[in-house]
Amino acid sequence: MAGHSKWANIKHRKGRQDAKRGKVWSRCSRAIIVSAQQGGADPEYNVSLRYAIDAAKAENMPKDNIEKAIKKGAGLDGSSERFEEVRYEGYGPGGVALIVDTMVSNPQKTAPEIRSLFDKNNGKLGQTGSVSFSFDHQGELFISSDKVSEDVLMEVALEAGAEDVIEDEGMWQLTCAPADFLTLKEALEAGEIELESAGITWAPQSTISCDLKTARQVLRIVDAFEDHDDVQAVYHNAEIPEEALQE
Repeated sequence: MAGHSKWANIKHRKGRQDAKRGKVWSRCSRAIIVSAQQGGADPEYNVSLRYAIDAAKAENMPKDNIEKAIKKGAGLDGSSERFEEVRYEGYGPGGVALIVDTMVSNPQKTAPEIRSLFDKNNGKLGQTGSVSFSFDHQGELFISSDKVSEDVLMEVALEAGAEDVIEDEGMWQLTCAPADFLTLKEALEAGEIELESAGITWAPQSTISCDLKTARQVLRIVDAFEDHDDVQAVYHNAEIPEEALQE
């Protein structure tokens, strides 16, 4: 993307998440709970749970917390609380498309709160599917280009399901179908290829260029959503100038 690299945007988001470590662990816990609810407590047979556990470990979530979340999701701790995944879609400042993924125990409470955050930040909540058609649901993995040669990376990645491998500003970016994400990640780790970042995301098919004022407004609405306890992740198609990312 012109204006800033994809990796710069990833680093910026990770930096904000690091500053909110407690919320990150809470989100990891909910992802584990929902995965265990839906597919059982054994990650060997529950791919979604294995991914959720890997994501929690990547955030340095304590082992005890992970095990408690698995037991809660599997109903082994006596808890009756249930979470469900709900996706909200809409538009933010400058017509920027937004996808807000949540895990909620009370949708009747969360829905009006998400609508209010859209309204208060110059946005508008849309219908399901109103913006997600313009995003690709895919796995993304980033590797420093000085950590592995192109030949070695290509040999491992393409055999393990990578759909595309590109280099941008000192980083290799690999993309794959969500179903192939864990296979690809595990193949890279088995090849002792160090990952800078990895996850399943909604990637925009095209971006909207934002001036500094609009970029600040977009980052403000994203922060507002990420501060909500039920929100797991926020995706957008804004092209944010480096100046705004560094503020």
